[in-house]
Amino acid sequence: MCSGSSLVWLLLLLACTGKPAETTHPLPYYNTPDFTPLFMANQQDVARKISHTISPFAFTDQNGQRITERDITGKIHVANFIFTSCGSICPVMTKHLKLVQDAFRNDTSIIILSYSVTPWIDDVARLKKFAVAKGIDSPNWHLLTGNKAAIYTLARQSYFAEEDLGFTKDSTEFLHTEHVLLIDKDRRIRGIFNGTLQLEAEQLINDIRQLTKE
Repeated sequence: MCSGSSLVWLLLLLACTGKPAETTHPLPYYNTPDFTPLFMANQQDVARKISHTISPFAFTDQNGQRITERDITGKIHVANFIFTSCGSICPVMTKHLKLVQDAFRNDTSIIILSYSVTPWIDDVARLKKFAVAKGIDSPNWHLLTGNKAAIYTLARQSYFAEEDLGFTKDSTEFLHTEHVLLIDKDRRIRGIFNGTLQLEAEQLINDIRQLTKE
């Protein structure tokens, strides 16, 4: 049994539980596709200096529901880019995003958007089948399909999905990235994570919890 004074409680916590205590750190803003982090606590500075937000959009999810930017405004959302026939990074990213699904299953203020990069193949029926097969059952996780050019433009120019290397590409060049993006209630980019790493998925969950307190 663990014991000790309150002065060493934090040190004993790790030994007792085998898990690190949840930590907090300032969450940056990202205003450019090179993902230079901008740290600022003053909201007046944020309003003056952070101009980039996720652009308006309209796509259809695995349940045939139309999802637009209005569905995420005022909510925190996580975005990634997949295709159902992908046999490499997409299944791993989906597995790790299920950790996010499970952590915030009953919180309607947290949304996950997984955009298909092969929307001409991934229609509503195929996305629904994929969702069932992968255990995607939260009403807050939307697998999205729609116009290819619109998805690719949103991915590269709004989410900076491929960082600055992909910013100027168009829909003729295939989009494939392991990046997972964290977006705040005002549609501003606040985090970029490697979706193939469970440790980064766990950090994403931690950062979402921190973002809810802003």
